Amino acid sequence: MRLFNTLALVLLLVMPTARAQLTFGPSGQEGGPFRRQEWRVPSPDTGIAARALLFRPAGAGPFRLAVIAHASTQNVLRRAQMPQPEYRALAAFLVARGFAVLVPERLGHGATGGRYVEDQGGCDEADYAHAGRTTAEEISLALAYLQKQDFIRADAAVVIGHSAGGWGALALANADPKAISAIVAFAPGRGGHANDEPGKICAPHTLLAAAAEFGKAARIPVTSLIAANDSYFAPAFSQKLADAFRSGGGKDDLRTLPAVGSEGHWMIETEAGVEAASGELARALNLPKPAATKKP
Repeated sequence: MRLFNTLALVLLLVMPTARAQLTFGPSGQEGGPFRRQEWRVPSPDTGIAARALLFRPAGAGPFRLAVIAHASTQNVLRRAQMPQPEYRALAAFLVARGFAVLVPERLGHGATGGRYVEDQGGCDEADYAHAGRTTAEEISLALAYLQKQDFIRADAAVVIGHSAGGWGALALANADPKAISAIVAFAPGRGGHANDEPGKICAPHTLLAAAAEFGKAARIPVTSLIAANDSYFAPAFSQKLADAFRSGGGKDDLRTLPAVGSEGHWMIETEAGVEAASGELARALNLPKPAATKKP
């Protein structure tokens, strides 16, 4: 009975909603700091509108766009129960520097539900290239939709990815450099914590080969940021990953940051982590220092 209830919960959480009345755009009022607003954006499933959060500065724009691509997990129950990704401290950092910030939720996660199209497969036979390209497609769909809005510039967007989202951002480095000017990847990769064991990665050689493949087509410069205490993708392995991407022809400026909290892999989700990364973020995005702003 307990197994049945768990499976029922998973099915309920991953089922798409509102197929008959699919609409994109804002789905709620602006509120709180930084004009936080719920949106619906396109996904690879034409019957599902992905949930997203939008933050933006005061005024009518047009603003440069920053898209934040969230982390993921192969565990179906954890994925279904994931809360709406927000990255509020990072969004505040970017809004203070004139960006509108979109944080889309991808298929197979949380309330968006649907099929998990970026599944990497089993540990030994993981298809990291497929997973990365599919994540990149989801990021690209959301980005392209926002760039059609009157208050968003059609050029010079930035993509900031985290973990699996950062892996998808590496795959997206082959996009038009006029539309996307820079990519920042926090702890990019897939397959970390293999079998829930810190320091273990599923099929690391396959991950490195896929990174080299992504590098061959890359046209957008990448900055990878890794905390010294990341137990999913340690700095030594992240260096190998960046080297593999560069071996294919891509540009990846890897920077190792000081340890943050008890697990550096999640630094991008915290105020302390964003503060620790702020200098490298400003450098990677070629941003001026803003006037002092209140915290979210």
